[in-house]
Amino acid sequence: MEIHTGSEPWNHAAALYIRMNVFVLERTIAMQDEFDDNDEPDRVYVVAYTDDGQPAATGRFQTIDDTTMRPGRIATLKDYRGQHLGAKVIKALEDYGMAHGYTKSVIHSEMTAQGFYERQGYQVASEPYEEDGVPAITLTKSLV
Repeated sequence: MEIHTGSEPWNHAAALYIRMNVFVLERTIAMQDEFDDNDEPDRVYVVAYTDDGQPAATGRFQTIDDTTMRPGRIATLKDYRGQHLGAKVIKALEDYGMAHGYTKSVIHSEMTAQGFYERQGYQVASEPYEEDGVPAITLTKSLV
């Protein structure tokens, strides 16, 4: 498995492919909600590629402010779940953030994924709310 962090068009396409399969086709989230204004051509994505070069998992890097980053759109294709790829994607996003001076990470998580993020060191920082029609919660983590 190779983890790649970058904004190249081919990496962007791989990330969107995974998100289309996981969020739109599998989870039935509306395309207009899943693919938003934050999917700019120069957006940085982390993509985990199999040994034969197939995209398997992804995450999107966003900036909140000068010190706060926001990992988002974390997804793993069904055939690759259970291999801890989501945790590797989160780690790669955090490493990228720390290398660029970010000291805090904020995640808007679906309630069903709260435990996963807590296992990655995130702590609940909000009451539950609805985001894109899905119950969600905000979690934070210090990167220092």
